Amino acid sequence: MAKKEFTYKGLGLEQLKELSTNQFADILPSRQRRSLKRGLTDTQKKLFEKIKKKDVVKTHCRDMIVFPNMVGKVIRIHNGKEFVSITVIEEMIGKYFGELVFTRKRSTHSAPGVGATKSSASSSVK
Repeated sequence: MAKKEFTYKGLGLEQLKELSTNQFADILPSRQRRSLKRGLTDTQKKLFEKIKKKDVVKTHCRDMIVFPNMVGKVIRIHNGKEFVSITVIEEMIGKYFGELVFTRKRSTHSAPGVGATKSSASSSVK
């Protein structure tokens, strides 16, 4: 069975790469479109140029939008404690970097703590 061809709003990856920034912004969801219509910030512009030149980039800029020309690049995004490596794939186009790397860990609960009642202590031992 052949792999299904990727499309974003009916356009393939090569067609997306040929679009200008304004044309690409027109097909994005409203939040990303408004952000691009206002223009990129200085840090976003620097990051965008750095991504064009290098394959691996470290950044603290979590409000950058994933563009089609970033597909295949490795971006190390800071989560507040460390840099998490992300390999950009087609499905990430139009998302913010901050959506791809979580800043909080999921809480996992193992056993009841000190001072728990006997009924709660015996129920989790099953």
